[in-house]
Amino acid sequence: MENKWPEYIELIKTEVVPALGCTEPVSLALAAATAAKEIGADRIIDQIDAKVSGNLMKNGMGVGVPGTGMKGLPVAAAAGALGGNPDALLEVLKSLTPETVQAAKKMLDEERVSVTVKDVPHVLYVECTLFSGEDHVTVIIEDEHTNITKIEKNGEVIFSAETGNPEHAGHAEYLHHLAKCTRVEEIWNFAMSAPLEMIEFIEMAAELNEKITDAGLKNDYGLKIGRTMQSNIDKGVLHEDLMTAVMRNSSAASDARMDGCELPVMANSGSGNQGIAATVPVVTTAQLVKADRETLLRALILSHFTAIHIKAHLDRLSALCAVIVAAMGSSVGIVYLLGGSLQQAEYAIENMIGDVAGIICDGAKASCSLKVSSSVSAAVKAALLAIENIRVTQEQGIVENDVEKVINNLGKLACEGMKNTDSTILKIMTSKSK
Repeated sequence: MENKWPEYIELIKTEVVPALGCTEPVSLALAAATAAKEIGADRIIDQIDAKVSGNLMKNGMGVGVPGTGMKGLPVAAAAGALGGNPDALLEVLKSLTPETVQAAKKMLDEERVSVTVKDVPHVLYVECTLFSGEDHVTVIIEDEHTNITKIEKNGEVIFSAETGNPEHAGHAEYLHHLAKCTRVEEIWNFAMSAPLEMIEFIEMAAELNEKITDAGLKNDYGLKIGRTMQSNIDKGVLHEDLMTAVMRNSSAASDARMDGCELPVMANSGSGNQGIAATVPVVTTAQLVKADRETLLRALILSHFTAIHIKAHLDRLSALCAVIVAAMGSSVGIVYLLGGSLQQAEYAIENMIGDVAGIICDGAKASCSLKVSSSVSAAVKAALLAIENIRVTQEQGIVENDVEKVINNLGKLACEGMKNTDSTILKIMTSKSK
């Protein structure tokens, strides 16, 4: 299978990328920044009208937007239009200035930004129109957070993915197929056998996500879960064992990210929290067992590639909390760091699906760090059981004895069984009294 290794590397590099802020509002900011580039740098933006899918609305309503001190999709659209760098993709907001932020807030105060839900077949969908004088530009993003499929200026199509680069679209589809069809056994063998220089790029995931972990532990972001756990360690209420350290560090990183920290994270499958859940538990475990650099890098490849594989069975945005999927990846990495085998890694995935498969996604917000801490603690628990050859068996729930069948079952649960869940969640979220 060595002939597939370059494709594996391309897949991982496509899905494991830096992101600044929650990727749903960032996707809208990217559309707005792209439209603004077509309008022209010196033009005044009179109005922004955005339409998004229900899933994207759900994930953008309550999350902090980096550099703005505010939450939600409207400020992301305004900040992207006035100060975003479209060439930076998921880091589109990294160059915001205080003047840009003030101008964005002024647009919001003057009610010149509108964001509504559009009934579309795409789970991830952004349609952002900027008006400037007699000109208007519309940018559409579909299916992937940075996948611009159409740009129109004054009603004329100036870019379309259908005519732009069909070979690229076909290759993206192939990479998705590769992610879905590559078996856990093949992922394990690749991570164990690939030359170290081929996988060294994954070290940046550890570097970025450790920095935001430190920020979450040192500052009062979000629900302060990481800081609260640390204070209880200091008081002797908690002990700094593997489970506690993994929960503390992972939730601290999520606390910072979801509250608008201006540090990038290394995302996985379009989500910063998924990147945190696939990285931080592995790094923390490696530190506690004193693993060497090569062992850490192989564990990170295992974690991120496994997360990509399982996530390929779900929609990009789902009613099922995808952090649990990323944590399944980290459970595999933890098994490896603890000296476990491929079979025990598969047991860990089965244990996790038998444990946390029912966690719903009710939007991106500060309390996502709670779900991160729950998911990564489940990853540690699943790995520890697996090392003892304890597993959830075929007689129990949606688990089967073949790990690939279990992963398929999880995908069916998310894509078929939870079809109406997202609309119900969004209905509840939008009907709450202020």
